[in-house]
Amino acid sequence: MSENLTRCYSFPPIAATSATILILGSMPGAESLRQQQYYAHPRNGFWPIMQSLFAISTSLPYQQRCEQLTHQHIAVWDVLKACERPGSLDSNIASDSIEANDFNAFFRQHPNIHSVFFNGAKAEQIYIKSVLPTLDKIWQKIPTERLPSSSPAHAALSLEEKQTIWLEQLSSVKKTKQ
Repeated sequence: MSENLTRCYSFPPIAATSATILILGSMPGAESLRQQQYYAHPRNGFWPIMQSLFAISTSLPYQQRCEQLTHQHIAVWDVLKACERPGSLDSNIASDSIEANDFNAFFRQHPNIHSVFFNGAKAEQIYIKSVLPTLDKIWQKIPTERLPSSSPAHAALSLEEKQTIWLEQLSSVKKTKQ
């Protein structure tokens, strides 16, 4: 299996210093890495969910969608800076290859983050195991919540069911923090 592993590297976050909510994936999939865009796979539900939550049209160019996210005080990043895996599935990430992003630096640069949401179970699992123990105490207290993965590989829920859950979770946080 090792000959099929590919070293993958994530890219910089979508974030403004005014961000209050951080949405974390695990590692961009192959299509996202190829296009250097978060959630670039046409069947990934992330951008349709953002359209339903914040009226960010999926037809806009990627850079404009990113700008609109930052206007909503939403930051998007990945837990992993690098890893090895064949293909795009989170379940294929080689655990001994995991290299987490520097969240202490990120939180220092984005001091208004008050909530972290995981786009799926793998992002949450890696964050708890590889990031949380390394965080400064102040950042360890930021509340976290797992959302259903927007990946088409997570087919247990329909896109509409995912949208409903994302809306409930993100709306409740935005209301309580305003």
